[in-house]
This record gives sequence, C-alpha cells and structure tokens, in this order.
Amino acid sequence: MSRGFDFSSAQVVSLATGTKCLDLEESRQTDSKEQSIFVRNKDNSFRLREGILFHMYVSSSPCGDARLNCPYETTAAYPSRRFRFHLRVKVNGGEGTLPVAARRSRDFVLPSKPLLTMSCTDKLAKWCVVGVQGALLSHLVEPVYLHSLTVGTLCHTGHLARGMARRLAPVKHLPLPYRRQQLLLACLSSRDVRPSGKASSISLNWSSGDGCLEEVSTSSGRRKDSGTLSRLCRHSLFTRWLQLQRQLNGPASGSQASTESLSKMSAGRYQRALQRFGSALKAGGLGAWFRKPLKSGHFSVTV
Repeated sequence: MSRGFDFSSAQVVSLATGTKCLDLEESRQTDSKEQSIFVRNKDNSFRLREGILFHMYVSSSPCGDARLNCPYETTAAYPSRRFRFHLRVKVNGGEGTLPVAARRSRDFVLPSKPLLTMSCTDKLAKWCVVGVQGALLSHLVEPVYLHSLTVGTLCHTGHLARGMARRLAPVKHLPLPYRRQQLLLACLSSRDVRPSGKASSISLNWSSGDGCLEEVSTSSGRRKDSGTLSRLCRHSLFTRWLQLQRQLNGPASGSQASTESLSKMSAGRYQRALQRFGSALKAGGLGAWFRKPLKSGHFSVTV
C-alpha cells in the first residue's frame, strides 16, 4: 500500500504463498497507529481515502491465459491458439488449467470430485471490474481496486495485458461506483527461477493486523499446527464480517439470521457488476464464469 507514489513509506499489508511460490525468507509487520485509510460516506458506507493505492507483486506469472500462451512455456499440448483470451479452470490440484469450453458443465458439480476454481489470471481480471474486497465487504465499502501488478518471473507483458485488460474491453455499463480498472503492468523477468520439484504442501498467509503467519495444509485447508479452520476459510471470513457489521451498525445487525450465500447475493450493485463482467465474456465466446453452487455457502453463524 502506498500513499500516492511515495514508495519510501510504502507498507506491506498482506502476503501469501501458493503452488508456484519462491522460498519465503522473511516477513515483517510494521506497527502503525496512523489514521484510517477509509473515510465515511453520507450513507454510512466507506471509501478509500484519496491517494491510497494498492500494488500487487506475484513471484511467477499467474496461471491461466496470461501464462499458458507465454512463449517461454511449452505449447506442445496446446497446438491451437484458438483458446487465447478464454476463461480457464484449475485442474490437477492447481498444477494446470483447461479452457472452460473444453470441459462439460456437469464436470463442475460431480459429487465425487473437488469443486473447480477459476484460474489466477481470471480472478485478477475479475478484480479489475468488481474490486478485491469481495461481495461481503461491498455492503460496507466502495470497491477497492489494485493500482498496479508486477510479475517476477516467467512473464510476458503482452500476454499479461491480454488477460488483464484487452479481453475486458466489452465490459460496459457497470453500476456506480464500479468501473473497469486499467492496471499498470510490469514484468521483471521472462525466466523461470522457481524451485524444482512438487509444489509445497504448506501455504502461508499474513495480513496487517495478524499476530503471526498462518501455516495451512494445501490438501485440507486447515491450520497445520492445530487442524482447526484457517482464518481465510469462508466460515471464518463470514464470522469476521458479521462481527464488523455489528461494531459499525449496532448489535441488531450482527444477530440477523442469514446464510453466507444469501449475504453475498444481497450485495446488489456488486452482483450486477459481476453479472455484467460474466455476460460480456460469455457473449464474446470466451466461456462462462464458473460459480460454486449456492449450497456450498448455505451456512449461518451466530456472533
């Protein structure tokens, strides 16, 4: 996070490792008692303070359209370029992706298989339209957009721009205050310097305000030390959202009976922006955005 372009005072506010991570050597948290980065609107919602910018660094090119068509990776398995721009889903535990059009729709909901998720390139592209705050926080804050994206290795600026910007051109008529964010893109290297071998079975996460790093098993999604739920799982995030609502709007708001999925679907402007995003890509023949079944979020929490 930076205040304007003064990077001498920039702060790391969040970090995590995934399946293509480099070795993590050090993490530091800066204690800060500075004023809130949000200001309150007249309707009691919040928006980012003027000049607050967020920048994302990814150690290796994100999986999906920005990566598979990169000239530095083998294309033997993809002799045709007809799937450029297409939405993709992760397969093989996140080790690869396939175009949505290449899979049958019923494959997404087979009870014997894990739910599939969209590629990292597609998720980043979605953030350029609806923001990184997600549906739940959109009840409370205006959309929060990334200002820049820097990729460390195995990167090609042209392919990155195709996945993050050019295919989003048809996305129009978004409900205010949503917009199509034009990311500043930067590639540091075209070489691949990832450690060899199978991806780590441990994922790390930390955000400003957390006391320490959290180690999560990539196979179970649970904390490595205790086996309990991760602070990033849907149940934990929904609980924290309800607690935040209660702090801001009083006890009654935090005691209302509602499921996670219903709370997300009731974020009207966010859902309309998301629908415009998905419809534009589908109309362009780039595939349909896969959304997890509503029943996966059919749980409630009491706070």
